[in-house]
Amino acid sequence: MSEIEQEPELVFRRRSTQDALMTCSTPTHNHSCEGTCPHCLMTTTKTTLLAENEVEAQKLANNYKFGFKKWKSHVTQRPLEDRSAIVKELYSDLNVIKQYSRSLFTFGNLLYVLLFGWWVALLYLIIAVFMFVTVVGIPYGKLCCSLAGYYFWPFGKVIQKPYLCPRKSSVRFYGEEVPEATAVETTSLLGVTERIGDASLHTTTTSTSTSTEVKYWHRPSTYVWFLLGYPPLVLAHGLASFIAWILVITIPVAKLNGRAIAVILLIPPEQLQIRQQKRTEVPLEGEVVLCCYHAMNFYYYKYTVVGINVFAVNLLPLVIVALVLGYGDTENRYASSFVKFALSVIAIVPLSHYIGMAIASISAQSNFAVGAVVNASFGSITELTFYITALIKGSHKGNKCYEEVVKSALTGTLLGCVLFIPGISMVIGGCKHQEQRFNSRSAGISSALLFISVGGVFAPTLFSKAYGSLICQGCTNLTQNGSGPFECSDCHFSGNALFHSHVQPLIYTVSILLPASYVIGLVFALKTHNHIYDIHISDRHVSGHSHNVVIHWSRWRAVVLLIVATVFMSACAELVSEHINPLLSNSAISSYFLGVTVLAMVPELPEIVNGIQFALQNNISLSLEVGSSIAVQVCMLQIPVLVLFSVIYPVGFSLLFSDLHLWASIFSVILMNYIFMDGKCDYFQGTALVVVYLIIMSMYFFAPSPSGC
Repeated sequence: MSEIEQEPELVFRRRSTQDALMTCSTPTHNHSCEGTCPHCLMTTTKTTLLAENEVEAQKLANNYKFGFKKWKSHVTQRPLEDRSAIVKELYSDLNVIKQYSRSLFTFGNLLYVLLFGWWVALLYLIIAVFMFVTVVGIPYGKLCCSLAGYYFWPFGKVIQKPYLCPRKSSVRFYGEEVPEATAVETTSLLGVTERIGDASLHTTTTSTSTSTEVKYWHRPSTYVWFLLGYPPLVLAHGLASFIAWILVITIPVAKLNGRAIAVILLIPPEQLQIRQQKRTEVPLEGEVVLCCYHAMNFYYYKYTVVGINVFAVNLLPLVIVALVLGYGDTENRYASSFVKFALSVIAIVPLSHYIGMAIASISAQSNFAVGAVVNASFGSITELTFYITALIKGSHKGNKCYEEVVKSALTGTLLGCVLFIPGISMVIGGCKHQEQRFNSRSAGISSALLFISVGGVFAPTLFSKAYGSLICQGCTNLTQNGSGPFECSDCHFSGNALFHSHVQPLIYTVSILLPASYVIGLVFALKTHNHIYDIHISDRHVSGHSHNVVIHWSRWRAVVLLIVATVFMSACAELVSEHINPLLSNSAISSYFLGVTVLAMVPELPEIVNGIQFALQNNISLSLEVGSSIAVQVCMLQIPVLVLFSVIYPVGFSLLFSDLHLWASIFSVILMNYIFMDGKCDYFQGTALVVVYLIIMSMYFFAPSPSGC
């Protein structure tokens, strides 16, 4: 196992043969269970959750309860010294010299030269020519020539700022601590130890640096540099830093160029030295300003900024672009409806991540009751915002296609959470672990809840088909005498009297019973069976820093971000519903397929990533809970909310689904229950779920659009 895999952001352990912590309560004379055993693992139903501190334990417990989404992001800052060497390197400032043992001529370093190095170095040479022409800028011209060679190939080189007074040792190697000055101690009668060398050195250095700074701003070359040389280099390094940051895996290049803007180009030229660092060579005495040994690192996918994943940070400008284009370009002069639709859908991904982070932060810093209310209220805000705006838009335009798109998105979310999320997690986790085990009883409870949910949601549809009348339009006789069979098209069940007198009361009854079942599940997890969840603080993370937990987002900050992200989510959802109509009318893609794929699965991308990461950490049980919890929330919370909203604001939403939605959902839940029956899984079972999901998506792709769409 690599170092990065030994550092999961959430430490979770379920009883399994590979990773479990338990003791046997009923040992026999020939069976001693001090650690783990398959017999006890298969008979116990208790789950052990390990967390690093009390705040993370509270968040983990609240998120693991009935029907909660599992957000993997940390809400507390982990001490950097307790993390692995690779993670430390991700967050380093690239100014620590380390003894390298691998060749610097790697693929990533060579790719840096092709993408960034040559044109940055060329710009430095052009600026150097201008500095030489001005005569007064000759020192900066020489500096630009040196920096051109450095930024063309910075690997293994060191930029130093020499100390004005000598020191015994001036650099530190990776993983070593070398004293920076010789301690000259004198012991007085009172027992006070003085460091004469440090005191005199500090006084001399301060006075000398002050005089140097004064001379620096009295030179004509300084002003020539900041007028002619510095601005174009800032633009070049800024562009290179932006491109490298967007690519994520090249974040070291972004840090390299950012350090040039903020530090390197602001230092007087005579105070910078560039030299090749060899493994056995002691460098010149001076402060290491910048050094770099690699341009790429594939582990930057888990890099975070203030607790936010780097991908969510990079997608944040896309939200602004989508809103500006959507509300500023109303006549589609600069972008078409399809472009605005695509930008608005993609903008939902980072906003859903911010909403999930805010929910997790509030839940971790509150009791279970507050966490349950916040999660139940905002856990589905991403999907509900789009559904409600689409229904309102369809009601104003008198277009039933919007309702069909919403029903397709609901069904697509259910199918994706039941088939695709657990399936792809099993496939990727099974490629690393030959066989993964989970608690079959817990999975059985989830399956039973899904049966209740799906049965309740589709009960009005089955009732309508059983007692409704079949109406067909466009019937033609295949024979000339009229005695042969008739061929009818556009057949559907109808009957307003039946709907208003029987089907509609059934819909309201189901919409009350499903949330009631959700509440019963919360009571089950909170009161009657809370002993199932055994929470401990992980021993391997206990340190002096664990007692001083630093939280990324405070409670009020999380509330503000939750409100702001929700407002932006509403705006993006309105843009999606506004620009989906031209897409449906001018495209050959069925509204069914668009709803079950793009509109259903894009908001669930964070959960898909979480499920895959948990499976790679051999926590397949948590991966299965990710999909099950979302499916339960769709059936027991989102659909009843839409029915309630339709009562308050008549938008024509009813729980009457098409046959394709009905049988695809029922078959998926039955298949999932069959797969989860034995309490173990592998990549073959995951492949079966994914293949069935793709087959169903193919059916939706070739299915004709509803009448009128």
